[in-house]
Amino acid sequence: MSSPSAPSSVPGGSARAWRDALVAVVAGFAVMAAVAAAGLACARATDLPGGAFPRVVAAVVVLAAGGSVEVTGAAGFLADAHASLSVLPLSVSLAGALTAGSLFLRPLHNRAVTRPGELATRTVPLVLLWLLALTGTAVLARQTFGISTGDSLVTDLGELLDSSPTAGFRAALPATLFFGLLWILGLLLIALLISRRAPLPARLVRFHAAVRPAAFATVALLLAYVVIGLGVGVVVALTQGHADRTFAVILLGLPNLAWLALTLGLGGAWDGRVEGLFGLPMPQLLDQVLRGPKLSRVDVGSLAEQDSRAWWLVAVAAVLLLGTGFLAAVRSPSHVRAWEHALRLGVALALATLTVCLLTALEARFGLSLLGIGDVGMVGAKTELQPVLWRNVGLALLWGALAGFLGALLARPVHRRGLVEKPPQTIAR
Repeated sequence: MSSPSAPSSVPGGSARAWRDALVAVVAGFAVMAAVAAAGLACARATDLPGGAFPRVVAAVVVLAAGGSVEVTGAAGFLADAHASLSVLPLSVSLAGALTAGSLFLRPLHNRAVTRPGELATRTVPLVLLWLLALTGTAVLARQTFGISTGDSLVTDLGELLDSSPTAGFRAALPATLFFGLLWILGLLLIALLISRRAPLPARLVRFHAAVRPAAFATVALLLAYVVIGLGVGVVVALTQGHADRTFAVILLGLPNLAWLALTLGLGGAWDGRVEGLFGLPMPQLLDQVLRGPKLSRVDVGSLAEQDSRAWWLVAVAAVLLLGTGFLAAVRSPSHVRAWEHALRLGVALALATLTVCLLTALEARFGLSLLGIGDVGMVGAKTELQPVLWRNVGLALLWGALAGFLGALLARPVHRRGLVEKPPQTIAR
């Protein structure tokens, strides 16, 4: 009779692993496509010419799954068009990650310990099918559009010489598969780290108490910011007008803004600018700070100069971080010392902040020059936002350590489920 921790060796075990992986991949991509389509519809992308809407949806899904989409431009021999885009639609990414991650963990919730071979049996089919689905989506993500320059002379010359400017996009398949592989492996690793019921190989069980409580609490903090951002977004949509644009931001980039607010509440900073008529959807307050030809520093102070309510970001961060420290402590064994909680949560929050900074950084550029002379009309545009990494990560480490220490003190009187008290010592006679 096999032990509960042994991998399934009965006929069909491998087939079930492929079936479960197929369900997770199909569900993950279906959810991402649905969220992307809804967000783009709110942004009125359904009006794009040439039946481009499905291809734009595919491009957004490729970006959300960690892929790479190149923006292309051409204008014949009269002009030069140049463009670039680096942005991650994290609402779509988060929807796919929650769906695929939960379906990956579901078949593993029937034992406490597993063997590396079983994890490989579950992981390899899912990764291969994920990359196959990502390849198909990347092939679909390709389109070219004509551009109106707003300059009648340029337009007339372009039509006369058949060299009108165009712009488009296409998925870069090698980069998409490479970064998509990192994305899905990172998702599965995080899922195993934060789930209390997911089994681990016997050699890794001893790290359970050290890693999982802090990892789970940190992920809960990130999700709490998204939920709060969703509530704020819905209120704004219902009270401030432009509901379609607001819901487009919610469905495409809510975590981008929510996690930006987290770093700002910790005292972090970002550098960026917005030029031209084009731009990525963002709150008016942030646009006011970034609008201009030079890089602007975005932090709570610069936002508060425009609107004093920005200081609430600090208060919200303090309250939620204290709750994060308490949650990590109550999920840990009672023998863990307060300084250990502080160290673990500080490291977890610093790593999470580093990841958030890398994921939410963005850059979008487009320019059109006629005969090599500057940008034409109002076509040129630039939007960028980059983190001040050393400041953001360093402050996250300090805040996490403080929250972990205070949370451990608050959790001392709380009963820890499943812990066994040490037997009393007997005195030898």
